[in-house]
Amino acid sequence: MELEGCARRSMRLLPEGPELGTVATVKTEGRLGVWVAQAWLGSGAAVVRGSGGGTGSATVGVSSSATIPNSDDTDNEYEALPACASVRTHMMAGAVAGVLEHCVMYPVDCVKTRMQCLQPDPAARYRNVMDALRRIVVTEGVWRPMRGLNVTATGAGPAHALYFACYEKLKKILSDIIHPGGNSHIANGTAGCVATLLHDAAMNPAEVVKQRMQMYNSPYVRVLDCVTEIWKKEGAKAFYRSYTTQLTMNIPFQAIHFITYEFMQEHLNPYRRYNATSHVLSGAMAGAVAAAATTPLDVCKTLLNTQESLALHSLNISGHISGLANAFRTVYQIGGIPAYFRGVQARVIYQMPSTAIAWSVYEFFKHFISKHQQDRKSNS
Repeated sequence: MELEGCARRSMRLLPEGPELGTVATVKTEGRLGVWVAQAWLGSGAAVVRGSGGGTGSATVGVSSSATIPNSDDTDNEYEALPACASVRTHMMAGAVAGVLEHCVMYPVDCVKTRMQCLQPDPAARYRNVMDALRRIVVTEGVWRPMRGLNVTATGAGPAHALYFACYEKLKKILSDIIHPGGNSHIANGTAGCVATLLHDAAMNPAEVVKQRMQMYNSPYVRVLDCVTEIWKKEGAKAFYRSYTTQLTMNIPFQAIHFITYEFMQEHLNPYRRYNATSHVLSGAMAGAVAAAATTPLDVCKTLLNTQESLALHSLNISGHISGLANAFRTVYQIGGIPAYFRGVQARVIYQMPSTAIAWSVYEFFKHFISKHQQDRKSNS
């Protein structure tokens, strides 16, 4: 049935289907159309492509065992590969996309964490992202911006596997209910919010360790030392102290992110073919809009994760800050309204390429893995 769905979306047959044992003219859309035509019509089908390699006609010889799809399905929206992909495909593609997203842009993430500090050390006050990167490399070493990358990559793989698999599955279910046969922004936003619950549950401990290691003058060099010290001094709850804040930030972030991405795809890629350029542009725009809108919550999350000592001492706060309300109040007491937007430049610069990488890599692997799976089925 998966192959049937792919074939119907990838070919356009003449209104009158050919009789068995005859020759049919099939309108194909690129190499994929010819490939699916062969797979759908069976081993007895011989496909000859038209010239030019693009959309054109192909002659298909049909054996007596072949079955021709009904032409009533010819106007279905082209999104064959995503529709045919299994949950395992989404998880594999999501894991690869998540690891690459975090690894490629990790130095900028380090800068973002430092620029969000409410009471930074005089040596850690930066004018902009490039100034911060230059000074960190010069004064602390070329590898300093990469500290904590290993724990981030370890958490990003399973977190993004759950994230994309849940999103794709739930989006399809809700879209079929809300807007059968079409795209629903409500379904996209809801699916993104639910997927975030799973993503943050897997990623939050890694975020805490990562941000502690990114801070200026951090005493932690090895991940295990950081984990052990946090566990001894603050207990297991420290790894999830910012979880509710993370959700409060990420649920609107992902809702804005997915709605913007799908909106851009409707305009840049209305037929939902695999198109690397549209995925990159849509992902970058979605990341920028969502990042800018949720920066105040990200500043509060960073405070909860790092428990910034200078900021707490300036307000004579003993112990640890917990809860979004306390974090919001502390940020305002220290820096007023502008403090909520500390690091917004670094956050947008980080998120734009990150989401562009995530979506383009995810869509490519979804395309590649699904095509490989269909190829194996057609040869079996």
